[in-house]
Amino acid sequence: MKRKIDLGILFSRSGTYSLLGEASLTGALKGIAQVNADPAFDIAFRAVTRDPQGNVDAYAPMCEDILRETAARHVIGCTTSWSRKEVIPALERADGALWYPVPHEGFETSDRIVYTHACPNQHLLPLLDHAFARHGTRSYLTGSNYIWGWEMNRLAREIGMRAGGSVLGERYLPLGATDVARIVDEIAELRPDFVLNQLIGPSQYAFLQVMAELRAKDPYFAQGNCPVLSCNLTECELPAIGDAGEGVIAAGPWFRGMPDLAQGEGCDFGSSFEAAAHASVMMLAHLLNDHPGAEMLPLADLLALPKATQMGINARTHHTSLPVVIAQVQDGAFVPLKSMGLVEGDPYLTMGRDTPRPALRVVT
Repeated sequence: MKRKIDLGILFSRSGTYSLLGEASLTGALKGIAQVNADPAFDIAFRAVTRDPQGNVDAYAPMCEDILRETAARHVIGCTTSWSRKEVIPALERADGALWYPVPHEGFETSDRIVYTHACPNQHLLPLLDHAFARHGTRSYLTGSNYIWGWEMNRLAREIGMRAGGSVLGERYLPLGATDVARIVDEIAELRPDFVLNQLIGPSQYAFLQVMAELRAKDPYFAQGNCPVLSCNLTECELPAIGDAGEGVIAAGPWFRGMPDLAQGEGCDFGSSFEAAAHASVMMLAHLLNDHPGAEMLPLADLLALPKATQMGINARTHHTSLPVVIAQVQDGAFVPLKSMGLVEGDPYLTMGRDTPRPALRVVT
């Protein structure tokens, strides 16, 4: 008989970033079904799902509810960095762990979190290297007005300036806002070499649509000039974007047609969000398999098991080694342009590269 283990699932199925949440939920549920059907595992997961509906204030209470009202000690979930940071106190109070399967901005490790998607040395830095070599170093930065956009653009600004480049403009929109005309008008006037886009959900969709209109009427922006770069755009959002997504260049650990992220175990995924959520479930299952009571171990002890290292989880940073791929939307699908193989997650950018560190100052 398989041991039954509750597993929390915390993704929004509605709201600003619902397509991302749905993709992650799909991946997590595929992982649970695969583990439960596989006789090689002595465990079976029972999904305990909660839907915050895109309300950041609901994440922490729902996470705590999972951990206090059920036997779950692990949660697969959260889509934004804002929601991830919101649940950390709940994880600490209720003695739980979060598996976070979404790209993030780095400069964070937590003894309560395993980061199973890419951090900046696995997405932003390779993407900027690609852009600098092929398009130039004059950038325009835009993003949603919260920590992901702020931190990613701060890092891009510092890296670009160290490379001798310049930031011609930088604009932010509230999450969900679609009034992008001012941003695109400014881009049209400033004529950067590329645009780094950290917008989320409908803001991104509206921005790419108006950028497509600009390309149709201004030759400077046509035929691959001034591409839009992204560290979070995946296949799960392309249907919502349509033809306006053509030419976008993105970095990530997985695009359709690649081997999956969980020890070569086959599933048909729709995006890296889905693949990383599935991989999160599979990695946890391998750690718990043939190890009764392991679900109750502190996360640090669980990640000290030899299996964690074999799966590419760094016990010190809790980040995973991932493939790094640069891909471009061509005819409605991502086509890989460059692959770097496995790269170890380096959230504080301390490994072998002269990269900017946060500038700290005393505020009184």
